[in-house]
Amino acid sequence: MNLPKHNSSYLHIDSASKIDVPGGKIIEEFIGRINTGDSSVSVAHMIAPPFWSEEPQTPEFDEITIMISGKMHIKMESESVTLNAGEVFFTKKGIKVQYSNPFDGKSEYWAICIPAFSVDLAGR
Repeated sequence: MNLPKHNSSYLHIDSASKIDVPGGKIIEEFIGRINTGDSSVSVAHMIAPPFWSEEPQTPEFDEITIMISGKMHIKMESESVTLNAGEVFFTKKGIKVQYSNPFDGKSEYWAICIPAFSVDLAGR
């Protein structure tokens, strides 16, 4: 990992920390607790393989999902949404949510969490 270049008015991040997770999903954290030590926000690039799914969670952070390619299925307490490339989805903290890719192709997206993602705050 290269440490971010910064001064008092900016932070230049030229590499991410890869976070290993089960199921073949790739997480590259650019801003957050692991890569920059920031607990206020996390920004991560994600690639979910075909037929990937994670456990439902009730996170203690707001999350913005920005789809780059493919599709993502998002199930909330009483409804579900298919998020397509070019679309954005926002979930408030405290809502039970489950992300999955039940489709043939990979899902590529960016996730922004406020405050920053942590396993302790994920509510799994």
